[in-house]
Amino acid sequence: MQAKIVTLPGDGIGPETIAEAVRVLRAVERAFGHGFAFEEAMMGGCAIDAVGNPLPDETLAACETADAVLLGAVGGPKWSDPTAAVRPEQGLLKLRQHFDLFANLRPVKAYPALAQHAPLRTELLDGVDILFVRELTSGIYFGPRAEQGDGDQAHDTMFYTTEQVDRVARVAFEAARKRQNRVASVDKANVLASMRLWRRTVEAVAADYPDVELEHVLVDSCTMHILRNPARFDVVLAGNMFGDILSDEASVLAGSLGMLPSASLNAGTFGVYEPIHGSAPDIAGKGIANPIGTILSAAMLLRHSFDLDAEAQAVEAAVEATLADGARTADIASPAGETVSTGEFTDRILSHMIAH
Repeated sequence: MQAKIVTLPGDGIGPETIAEAVRVLRAVERAFGHGFAFEEAMMGGCAIDAVGNPLPDETLAACETADAVLLGAVGGPKWSDPTAAVRPEQGLLKLRQHFDLFANLRPVKAYPALAQHAPLRTELLDGVDILFVRELTSGIYFGPRAEQGDGDQAHDTMFYTTEQVDRVARVAFEAARKRQNRVASVDKANVLASMRLWRRTVEAVAADYPDVELEHVLVDSCTMHILRNPARFDVVLAGNMFGDILSDEASVLAGSLGMLPSASLNAGTFGVYEPIHGSAPDIAGKGIANPIGTILSAAMLLRHSFDLDAEAQAVEAAVEATLADGARTADIASPAGETVSTGEFTDRILSHMIAH
């Protein structure tokens, strides 16, 4: 296939991990006979420094011509003042809104080889494979608010419509049909009116999926279950803020933030793909960043935007094989393993892809 991918390396370790993911996509291109065109653009703190805008018009225009976008990471201490008029995360929110990227997919898988790096007992990690489906363009992050919270009052409003909940719920139920046919919908319906609307709407959607089991879980209970029995979950559906918090909590089950990918999708095939880790400026330029989250994000890109499931599986299998061989980056290093650089880890992944 012929397709265009825009890369937004961003800040910190973003450029390093994006470079490794592009190497993997180039390998897929050669092995499977595809043609990927790559274009790089600025976003985040680096764009603020260069032109005063975290998402320049030129970058947005480039993304509009792309079939998919691969994003590294944005932000860092240099731009961390929450009262600053211009901040890197503003670019991220604008990108999501512009392309109506309403569904955020965050898979969390516990690898047996990395169980020692997770904070839970090994037996609790057995069989953990959760897909978080987070509503991404509504809720409290986008509802009516007091723009200036520097007085003695401030407010942010959790606002949802039936349509907004319906469409993300359908993404979750469709995903469950390809997995274990179970959806846990997270809300706070015992307190919040917006969450009662959420629950009613999810139940209405569930009627169209009689083969999928629906469970309602209050958000505070869900935080407990993720730590006590994470394997009980298959697909977890949540609103913007709850999904943000819960998926970050669950990320530790994989052993490192560097392990986890994500996809932000709209109603079509376009998506923005990025690891969930931050820009980690303290290790930027040292060649020790974990590229797995970005490489697995590239695998999600192949699957969700290009419908190349076999290619995505090849990448994912190569990552697992590399971990099984004992290769480790610094964040997941162990006395029994072999600590390698960012580029060397990708070399191992590529060798497994070539071998198979």
